[in-house]
Amino acid sequence: MRITARIADWIFRPRGPEPGPIFLNQRRVFILPTRFGLLFVLTIVVMLFGSINYNLSLGFILTFLLTGVGLLGILHTFRNLAHLYVSPGRVDPVFAGDLAHFTVCLDNRSGFDRYAIALHAGRTGDPVFCDAPCGTAANAPVAVLAPRRGWFHAGRITLSTRFPLGLLRAWSYVELDRPCLVYPKPERTPLPLEALVAEQGERAASATGTDDFSGLRAHQLSDSPRHVAWKAVARGSELITKQFAGRADARLWLDLDSLPPALDIEARLSRLTGWVLDAEAQGLSYGMRLPGVDIAPSHGDAHCLGCLKTLALYGVPQ
Repeated sequence: MRITARIADWIFRPRGPEPGPIFLNQRRVFILPTRFGLLFVLTIVVMLFGSINYNLSLGFILTFLLTGVGLLGILHTFRNLAHLYVSPGRVDPVFAGDLAHFTVCLDNRSGFDRYAIALHAGRTGDPVFCDAPCGTAANAPVAVLAPRRGWFHAGRITLSTRFPLGLLRAWSYVELDRPCLVYPKPERTPLPLEALVAEQGERAASATGTDDFSGLRAHQLSDSPRHVAWKAVARGSELITKQFAGRADARLWLDLDSLPPALDIEARLSRLTGWVLDAEAQGLSYGMRLPGVDIAPSHGDAHCLGCLKTLALYGVPQ
């Protein structure tokens, strides 16, 4: 960690996750001049000494005018960020190694607009800019790389502004109490069709390959779009669904203990994640077995998300 980062962490000590909304009072907002602001101050000092040395009346007027503009800039830059309410918004689950988008809600309950507020997580990446009109709330998505599965917090988020002149920078820190659920990174390997079991209980390994087409029926809302007869729909027919014989009436069991012991736990969870996604995409009825966890075979979005959540939180301290 750089020396400047260490000093910043020592001065602005982390508060830890805070339940929203977080009110940015005067004590939470800091302000300092930017490099352009320092150059602006140096220019005013040079103009002042020049006006004194040559007794220039217009020089004094211009110097004091620019000084007044700079002082007003301090007020407006500070006011652009102070007294905002910050709260967490929606956070969708992601897979390990992807960007998690944390929605930050900026509630402006004052009587004036706030402009060009930058939100930034960590010390790398580009900031997200957001305007907050008076009396409304604005949402800004802050992207953070999710390195591993489980519950993931965005950490410290910096809100800053250089409005209106760019001569000063006001900033504040928040840490929102809204974690993101991170699924294991899926490993794309073929499904273990030898674990496919028919409803009556016998082995169904002979059902490998493509399912046999067995007919058409009226479309139902729960049917997968992959099974819709789109060619018939293109000819003007109503929505109808193709039926298949074979694996459609079988159950697939995904067992963690059946995977090679040479793989570590994270690699096995990644493989199970890929199998869950593939089984759902193929419309199979699948169940999952983990030590201490037994999920009955089913299919659908709710079942898939439940399996992924179980894999994400397996072995994670609650």
